[in-house]
Amino acid sequence: MPAASPAVPPCPLDRLPDGTAVRLDPRTRRRDGDTVLLGGSPLRLLRLSPRARALLATDRLVVTDAATAGLAARLLDGGLAHPDPGPRAGTDDVTVVVPVRDRTAGLARLLAALRADPGTAGVPVVVVDDGSADPAAVAAVAAAAGARVLRHPSSRGPAAARNAGLRAADTAAVAFLDSDCVPAPGWLTPLLGHLADPRLALVAPRITGLPTARAGRLTRYEGVASALDMGPHPAPVAPHTAVAYVPSAALVARRTALGGGFDEQLRVAEDVDLVWRLAAAGWRVRYEPAAVVAHEHRTEPADWLRRRAFYGTGAALLARRHGDAVAPLVLAPWAAAAWALALLGGRTGAGVAGGVAAVSSVRLARRLAVPGRPAPVALTAALTARGLLTSGRTLGRAATRHHWPLAVLLLGAGPRARRLLLATAVVDAVAAWVPHHRAIGLLPFAAARRLDDLAYGAGLWLGAWRARSVRALLPARPRTTGRPG
Repeated sequence: MPAASPAVPPCPLDRLPDGTAVRLDPRTRRRDGDTVLLGGSPLRLLRLSPRARALLATDRLVVTDAATAGLAARLLDGGLAHPDPGPRAGTDDVTVVVPVRDRTAGLARLLAALRADPGTAGVPVVVVDDGSADPAAVAAVAAAAGARVLRHPSSRGPAAARNAGLRAADTAAVAFLDSDCVPAPGWLTPLLGHLADPRLALVAPRITGLPTARAGRLTRYEGVASALDMGPHPAPVAPHTAVAYVPSAALVARRTALGGGFDEQLRVAEDVDLVWRLAAAGWRVRYEPAAVVAHEHRTEPADWLRRRAFYGTGAALLARRHGDAVAPLVLAPWAAAAWALALLGGRTGAGVAGGVAAVSSVRLARRLAVPGRPAPVALTAALTARGLLTSGRTLGRAATRHHWPLAVLLLGAGPRARRLLLATAVVDAVAAWVPHHRAIGLLPFAAARRLDDLAYGAGLWLGAWRARSVRALLPARPRTTGRPG
């Protein structure tokens, strides 16, 4: 078993301060005469009391007392609402930490961007040289930008480098930036604004591709499907949600919330581990795409494939620390049964699968029913259909990405199995491509997606073999979120 991860301090129970505002996510739906909110991740239904309905007469809620603070916190934590930017915090109480190893050109580019941005021009910068072959070159670049340099004589990994910078900082906030990043002007202030929430430990910007003169197929694919880009929507960050982690390429943290910081035993997935430890301790972690940091993506095919496989190897390490939080397949038992019957049982199985879905819908309608009112049959039917569609996509991703070595074995099971696997791969690629059809063609996108999945899946299984554990390969049931509010 691995040694214990660094401890993080318990989260304070302080409520959101007066003046904090939240706004409902545009995808949150009001139902039943504004008595119900439907949205968030995982999808949840929140039944509002008369007082809560009065407070949410509009889509914006301002905290003025304990009641509004409690409602705002529940909306935030469920992903039904997000912080609504108010006056921005200043940048006079933050230190930028840059871990680097041999990337002097990237380091110079990053430091120049920080100096050119009025929001970070005077911010102290700590460069941590993690065993560079030419430390004098790193020191010279840092000195020219007025940055302080710490040095590890030999490489100890990115986690140790970030921790060294964390210990050297004495400001309330620490911003971690990798040396292959270039933040957009004004990137820092939207992130610091989140620290008005006393339970906020970590907030991450959106990571986009750094513009380049080389516009090859992998460059275009990385521009729309990078593993570092968490998408255009703000979100709370926690396991089994729409945004389960944020990458450490760019992060802003409350210094006192990190405790011992990153787990230095990990050379991969140390960012995921930190996020999940903070979430388990009750801290909030958020993703804020209003702040943007560009990243120099790997686009050389061999290097890109190795990196994707490297990411996959981290799952087994995470499984040993966090259990089924890393599960590649999360399915409700009724949905798993319905899909198994539909795929393997022919016409009879499809009919029985429909019956399973119907029973699940009826049970959900009973659970959501309010005394004196008709059961919400139409709503629960829609929710059941949505659940089936989501679980089908999850199964498709497992077959083409996480569990493709098992799926390959099905190729010898006959023509029907081969057609099913081919159809799954095609539908998965087309569905993922449609939102990006203006940026990249279908065929290059589909080819890169399949290679991406093959590399990640290979790394996942390699990591499981090295750990002598299949835990990272096993499915899990959805985590319950309690009764509807």
